[in-house]
Amino acid sequence: MHPDVVSLLSRLIRFRTENPPGGEAEAVAWAKRLLEAEGLEPKIYAKDPRRPNLVVRFPGRGEAPPLLVYGHLDVVPAAGQSWSVDPFSGVVQDGFVWGRGALDMKGPLAIYLAALLGAHAESELKGDVVFVLLADEEAGGDLGARFLVEEHPGLFAGIRHALGEFGAFTLHVTGKRFYPIMVAEKQLAWLRLTFTGPAGHGSLWTGGGAMVRLGAALTALDRVPPPVHVTPVVRRMFAGLAEGLGGAKGALLRLALNPRLTRQVLGRLGEAGKVFLPLFGNTAAPTLVHGGEKVNVVPERVVLELDGRLLPGFAPEDLVRELWARIPVPFEAEVVRFDAGPREVDWGLFPLLARALEEADPGAQAIPLLLSGVTDGRHFARLGIQTYGFTPMKLPEGFTFNRLIHAADERIPVEALRFGVRVLREFFRG
Repeated sequence: MHPDVVSLLSRLIRFRTENPPGGEAEAVAWAKRLLEAEGLEPKIYAKDPRRPNLVVRFPGRGEAPPLLVYGHLDVVPAAGQSWSVDPFSGVVQDGFVWGRGALDMKGPLAIYLAALLGAHAESELKGDVVFVLLADEEAGGDLGARFLVEEHPGLFAGIRHALGEFGAFTLHVTGKRFYPIMVAEKQLAWLRLTFTGPAGHGSLWTGGGAMVRLGAALTALDRVPPPVHVTPVVRRMFAGLAEGLGGAKGALLRLALNPRLTRQVLGRLGEAGKVFLPLFGNTAAPTLVHGGEKVNVVPERVVLELDGRLLPGFAPEDLVRELWARIPVPFEAEVVRFDAGPREVDWGLFPLLARALEEADPGAQAIPLLLSGVTDGRHFARLGIQTYGFTPMKLPEGFTFNRLIHAADERIPVEALRFGVRVLREFFRG
């Protein structure tokens, strides 16, 4: 008997795959042995031997096109956070599995593995499924998805659709349950802003200069919101939310699609509104500052790094123009990294995924989602593969899902894991 989803997740969490440095090799070797014991033939592909990727093909009955299912083994570090448990223990208590990666994304990987192993054992797969365990997603995917796409594209020949992170989790909005399925994601655009001013001796400083300009920029980024843009996916998403809620609540949500009212409407939605807000604009979060050489020297140059996220269809120069309008002091802007995403959505698999969720949780409604972050989906999109964020989790109302990702005490309900396996098994059966 293959292990159940809870024990799979606990074991995955116990592998220390913090990125940096990553070190996914031990977890990949374990997964390879597990899959070989089921009669499968997993293969290893690595740009760096310490950072391997695993690819295995689950054979289907040939009644459906091949499907890609993938996820990453690396996790963000847990150091510097106050945990209630050992973050790499995978302990099961109070109805949750606890540990770094429980949500992002070893929990979803455990769901995928348990569902695929069960479906394979019962010959339930209508078509072949190519399952991929990836390295390095948390640092951009250069050693993982990007490497496979650029160096081994033949592994994905004939594949149009994929399941990956993040979506199909319960979203509670004013008493109604929704399941957002990710069909599009924002684009990565890291920027470096440079502020300059007169340098000199600290004892002779009379105000102004690069540091003060940096302060003005940070204040502006905090107080001046970016302009609102309503993209096609968000329009369709909010139409689904409004339809599901109906009445006055639905009418209120439709008003969010008016850029002049967006922030006011989302402000009335509480926690859900905070989740939705980044979907309406190109964001730039200040994350790193570099400047100064000595405590008694006023620096001539200070650098601010921004984690920019662009809406589909926008380019880095659009974000720079918006920053010029928001920041009241001069600066030079440099694009450090830009990972473009697809402009169009292939909706082909969406109805089947939505049906699987709505049948598993009667009364709930599936809606499309634009993800505020980025995933490895942008790399597979270069091969014409549409990723759907589909990691089914039925979550209790009040569970702070978004606030636990990358945070202390990351955990996932045991019942959410089992729900995910049931949904995927039904989907694989067709």
